[in-house]
Amino acid sequence: MGIVNKVSAALSGSTGSGADDVEVDASRGAYWCDDCSVRVRDVTIEDEGLDRDEAGTPLCPDCGGSMRFERTYADGCAC
Repeated sequence: MGIVNKVSAALSGSTGSGADDVEVDASRGAYWCDDCSVRVRDVTIEDEGLDRDEAGTPLCPDCGGSMRFERTYADGCAC
């Protein structure tokens, strides 16, 4: 999904990836592309169909670069 589709989906409240079916508690964080500002929750990587590098790290769907895993526990949600 391109950046325009992601913004449109966010504004409409739809992800188009089935992410609404995933429990928040199952997530341990998200993968980020620092260059493109693309974010993909860890529990939706397989649904998104992202390629992975040799180390198993998901590749950004927009630029193809390795994504960085980040966890946020401040509010009890890894989102």
